[in-house]
Amino acid sequence: MLTILGFAMIATFLVLIMMKKMSPIAALVLIPALFCVFVGKGAQLGDYVIEGVGNLAPTAAMLMFAIVYFGLMIDVGLFDPIVRGILKFCKADPLRIVVGTALLAAIVSLDGDGSTTFMITVSAMYPLYKRLKMSLVVMTGVAATANGVMNTLPWGGPTARAATALKLDAGDIFVPMIPALLVGLLFVFVLAYFLGLRERKRLGVLSLDEVLEQEKIVKDEEKSGSEETVLVGAGASSAAGSGSGDDKVRTTKATGGAGSGTDADAEDDDADDVRLQGLDPNRPTLRPKLYWFNALLTVTLLTAMIMEWLPIPVLFILGAALALTVNFPHIPDQKDRLAAHADNVLNVSGMVFAAAVFTGVLQGTGMVDSMAKWIVDGIPAGMGPHMALVTGFLSLPLTYFMSNDGFYFGVLPVLAEAGAAHGVSPLEIARASLVGQPLHMSSPLVPAVYVLVGMAKVEFGDHTRFVVKWAAATSLIILGAGVLFGII
Repeated sequence: MLTILGFAMIATFLVLIMMKKMSPIAALVLIPALFCVFVGKGAQLGDYVIEGVGNLAPTAAMLMFAIVYFGLMIDVGLFDPIVRGILKFCKADPLRIVVGTALLAAIVSLDGDGSTTFMITVSAMYPLYKRLKMSLVVMTGVAATANGVMNTLPWGGPTARAATALKLDAGDIFVPMIPALLVGLLFVFVLAYFLGLRERKRLGVLSLDEVLEQEKIVKDEEKSGSEETVLVGAGASSAAGSGSGDDKVRTTKATGGAGSGTDADAEDDDADDVRLQGLDPNRPTLRPKLYWFNALLTVTLLTAMIMEWLPIPVLFILGAALALTVNFPHIPDQKDRLAAHADNVLNVSGMVFAAAVFTGVLQGTGMVDSMAKWIVDGIPAGMGPHMALVTGFLSLPLTYFMSNDGFYFGVLPVLAEAGAAHGVSPLEIARASLVGQPLHMSSPLVPAVYVLVGMAKVEFGDHTRFVVKWAAATSLIILGAGVLFGII
């Protein structure tokens, strides 16, 4: 009975959030509470929740302050020179532009938010793709795949969910995975190189000045054609003597109009480029005098995280407090910055604490143990010791066809219990569960992907047809590297 109720609870949760009948937070709380009553252990619900919240508090703190920290770094302009440098490097070479897209998406992904990454990347690169008539699905595909690899950062979501679901430390999951993830990121850059080479062969290489000059020539020809039509009409209706002078005046004005029209068009293009920039160069939150302080602080923070000098939640709490105090010493400014990032913080931390109900009920009622036993009994004896590898393969389709919430909170605990029965560590299962993220980031269940295709003016179907094979290959490369390095 526990097995049936456990799978029914997970299925109900998945169906409701995939059909958007309930928000993930509401479903994480209400569905397990209801099934806890069905199991006959409603009186213990409070104990399950309190224990779960206590276990998840460090993960929630890490996510809250990591979002605040990287949000502040974007606000103060830490990434602005990187964006400008990548644009300067790209020039009008399609190969460089595609590689630059992957590099920019990977760097900006450090903030852990896919929507922000896509907004900044598309805003910076779209004008170049548009002017050079490059394939926009190349841009969306490379950006989504690079972000998928970087989405495995502890504050990005999946790692935190895996840590939450299995009651593990996010650092213990992520840090050993770094070599495999670097191999996956390297594959993305190699992929970007060959896709860019294909675009270069198709379009050739021009300097940006030549591209702009061609645009001006076309616009001048179009403008001249319309002016000649106007002048012919004007000459036909004018008297011979006075018409000549009038025509000269009109010609001069028309020529000036053409010149000013071209300038206006160029100004419009410049205005479009400025409007498309995700990082406003004149925003009031910039702190150029503190750039090197912020860069050093970020490098130190990431180094401390990798070297495990302190627990990751403690590092981000200290880093966010220091960054906020130094960059915005006035309390009203600090309140404004915290308010600006409050939505992301609330959504993520709320999800973590709501998950305490789901995982607490699943574990406390014994449903997860019963389901794991059922799965173990169904797995061939020869596959039991390889549950980490099985989890890695399953993460590709499961994270594509369901949300991260559904996979990590509904399926992963069952896989972990099944693996534990064969002596496979939950840490290996958790690490293996991350490899499907490059493919997951192009899932129709990921809201950020609609930001990406919408800003790039790409049909979602076109994006999907292009990216799925490359994203799946990236995931398999990460899985293979994890096995090769003995991580999984």
